[in-house]
This record gives sequence, structure tokens and C-alpha cells, in this order.
Amino acid sequence: MPLVDVTIHPYEGPLPAEVQRYIEAAQIQIDHFHYKAKGTPYPAFVPSDFAALYRTLRGAIEGHFATGRRFCEWGSGFGIGAGLAAMLGLESYGIEIEEPLVTEAERLAEHFELDVEFVCGSLVPPGGERLAARTAEFAWLQPAADDAYDVLGLEPEDFDLIFAYPWPGEEFAIDDLFAKFAAEGAILLSYHGVQGMRAQRKVKPGRRRS
Repeated sequence: MPLVDVTIHPYEGPLPAEVQRYIEAAQIQIDHFHYKAKGTPYPAFVPSDFAALYRTLRGAIEGHFATGRRFCEWGSGFGIGAGLAAMLGLESYGIEIEEPLVTEAERLAEHFELDVEFVCGSLVPPGGERLAARTAEFAWLQPAADDAYDVLGLEPEDFDLIFAYPWPGEEFAIDDLFAKFAAEGAILLSYHGVQGMRAQRKVKPGRRRS
């Protein structure tokens, strides 16, 4: 099924104090993690624009764009996107292939008492190996021995909103995986650096308008 762009008007008000504290604490934790590692041990780990993500997520919720309230962050890193989703009342999950990052995400969520479930594994679902294989240089997009979705007890089609920050060159793989495995009507939010946030909906063939 194809993906169509959806125009979501971001929340324009001031960030709630709790959200601001969370984002600031997350950045401090990330900086400390890099300091201890004497650099960036995972080159693909580049934080997103968390304020923009919160504003877009809130806009999607308040605009009733999602068909439900189950959220997953693909390549969750420190799980900040998943944490913001939980703050907005979503049932929130994160999938991350690097175990040390999962540990950091769990620690951050616990500190803020956020109800988020993280799992260490590949975001590539069983059956998506061929799509991921086209980006062989991106190790974090390769299938893992353990099925993260099996650990969660959920499938990609069970999520109403999925967020990803694709590395340059892997955008098409993220889009293809979402188009193949997400549920009809689900929303893919993705961050693209200076280009900002993008929202796409999976629709039946023939439907082209958002």
C-alpha cells in the first residue's frame, strides 16, 4: 500500500514545564554518555529535535490523525520520543538494537516515572530482510537474532503511530518497511534534519489526498 503525505499542524504553545525539564535532562544524560565514552560509540546515534517531535505528536493527537493510541519509536536510542509519547498519554514502546542505549532509555524513563516499554532488537520485522538488505551499510537496520516484536507481543501493524529518525540514505528503507508492515491508516512520523518533521499515512492504492 502507498504512503501519502499528511499535513499535521504542530502545537504552537509553550512547552509544558515537565516536557522542558524532560528534554533538558535527556540532553544532559546524552552529553554525559558521550563524555564517558570519549566520543560517540554509535555513529548512527544522533538525537532528534525533541521539541519539534513533541509539537508534532501533540498536533497529531489533538487533530485526531491517529487511528488509535499505540506508539512505537523505531531506533529509539535514549527513548526520548517514546517518553514524549507517554507524556501525551499514548501507549508507548521503543525498539533499539544497541543494548547500552536501551539501558540509558530505561533509566531516563524510570527517573521521570514514564510508562514506556523498551526492547533490544532490530526494528526490521520478520519478512523484511529483503528490504533491509538494500541498506547493508546500516547495521542498525539489519535483522537481529531475537525478534523484538515477539518480545513485545506486538506486530508492526498493531501500532497507530511510528516515529523514526532515518539516517541519510536509509529513508526509503524505513518508508518501505512501514508501507509493507504497518496497518492501513497508521501514521509514520520521521525527522529529516533541516527539512524538519514529515508525516505520512498508509492508505489503500488509489487514495492520494491527505
